[in-house]
Amino acid sequence: MGHADYAKNGQPDILCAAVSALVIGTINSLEELAGEKLDVETDEKTGYIRCEFCGDMQEKSYFLVDSMIFNLENLSREYGKDYLKVKFKEV
Repeated sequence: MGHADYAKNGQPDILCAAVSALVIGTINSLEELAGEKLDVETDEKTGYIRCEFCGDMQEKSYFLVDSMIFNLENLSREYGKDYLKVKFKEV
């Protein structure tokens, strides 16, 4: 079963794959296209990804992060909040 528990047992979890592609793609873009220095921690078994900026975000990075959030919220609406909840935590 996938990390989002969207798929039936033994089937690929398309929602988990979509979320992973969005998050990992955004992290890669932040590093490669925006030149951000990031501290990234992952656990493939649980699907956990933590990403912290090692300095102030550049203006172009806000656009990339906003785009990721927009797409994650769309996935949450499409697949249901039982499978994907987008939460914000101020740090």
